[in-house]
Amino acid sequence: MSFSLVIFAIIAIIAIGSALGMLLSRNTVYAALFLIINFVTISTLYFILGAPFIALAQITIYAGSIMVLFLFVIMLLGTEKLPRSKAMPWQKPLAIGLSTLLLIESGIVIFQQTVKPSNWPELIESVTSPTEIGLALFTEYLLPFEITSIILLAAVVGAIYLTRRERIRKQVGSGGKRESQP
Repeated sequence: MSFSLVIFAIIAIIAIGSALGMLLSRNTVYAALFLIINFVTISTLYFILGAPFIALAQITIYAGSIMVLFLFVIMLLGTEKLPRSKAMPWQKPLAIGLSTLLLIESGIVIFQQTVKPSNWPELIESVTSPTEIGLALFTEYLLPFEITSIILLAAVVGAIYLTRRERIRKQVGSGGKRESQP
């Protein structure tokens, strides 16, 4: 076993652990922090696999910008703790069935993926080139890029609107007196 494989396995275990921590956390702020750890470990895996541009984009875009946005919305809405919800009886069997199906498909893909395309070096070089990615993003994929930014902006405006409407409703319900906030 080589040193890089051991490092890869350790980082992969941390990525899986942080993903589980994010899913199982009842506190939304902690879940967001686990998600940041997951983004950083996934970025490290990309770097180890030889895709430095994707690794830096992962850290810059996801761990930086998107997570700041998530934390801002979480703090704005004041939903640090998730309420207990009742599970519907069909949810667990469906989740177990879909998880089993995903594991079977992953196993098939991993164990049958032994043939590489004949143009593998050219494919890797064109995918990881920052110049090619930038040209493709701002020429061929400009419309999806702009639509994504509009959707993110609409989500932030919607969260602010919902929070403001709830605060106004609380103020009207308390006789116009402002409630003291911690």
